This record gives sequence, C-alpha cells and structure tokens, in this order.
Amino acid sequence: MQVPKDLKYTKDHEWARVEGATVSVGITDYAQDKLGDVVFIEIENGGTRVKQGEKFGTVESVKSVSDLFSPLSGKITDVNKDLLEHPEYVNKDPYGKAWMIKLAADAVKDEMSQLMDADAYEKYCKEAG
Repeated sequence: MQVPKDLKYTKDHEWARVEGATVSVGITDYAQDKLGDVVFIEIENGGTRVKQGEKFGTVESVKSVSDLFSPLSGKITDVNKDLLEHPEYVNKDPYGKAWMIKLAADAVKDEMSQLMDADAYEKYCKEAG
C-alpha cells in the first residue's frame, strides 16, 4: 500500500495535496485496492461548491458503488476529464493521473488540521483491516 508522505488523508480514503492556492483530491491506493477494478466515475461539475465531508461524486467498480467525499470545503475549479474517460487510472496511478478534482479551498489551514498525515492514515488502514 502506497501512502505518500506529502498528502493528507480522510477516514473515507480520499487524499488532499496542497499546490499553492489549489488542492488536488483523489482516492487512496488502499481505497482502489478495496474497490477492485474501477469502471465508472461521476463527479460534480466545475464551479460546484462543496463542504468538508460532503459528497462530490461516486466511483463504481466491479464490486460496488462508493460515494466520494471532499476532504476540504471550497469551489471545484477543475475536474479530471481524462479520468472520466479512463476510470482505470484509479487502479494504475491513484496519486497521479487519477486525481479527481481541484478545489479552491476556503479554509486550508483549519480544515487540513482535521485530516490525517501519512503515518496516522497507515495506522488507520491497518486497524480497519
């Protein structure tokens, strides 16, 4: 299981990467492994406002359909259209080509402090099984 040290993580297995004023969001290696082969992704449109913990889309695999939850509050500024056409990127490159949305976050410092760092997330996944 890959858990990059430069990201923050949610209990719902989303990751957040701060890049200046923008936050990229996707699902973790742990999540894609549990889902199995991803076959379809649906994401809110750019311009949509989301709150921390609020649903921004769904991911469908051969095993199940799961909701995607925003790790931070803000406005969706970009949606990975390549990923919508190639959902298999989630299984191949969850932290790279498979980013899902970019956010203009409202309160990065306050909300990021509520997310887990890599060590805490690894421990959380091991306890979850």
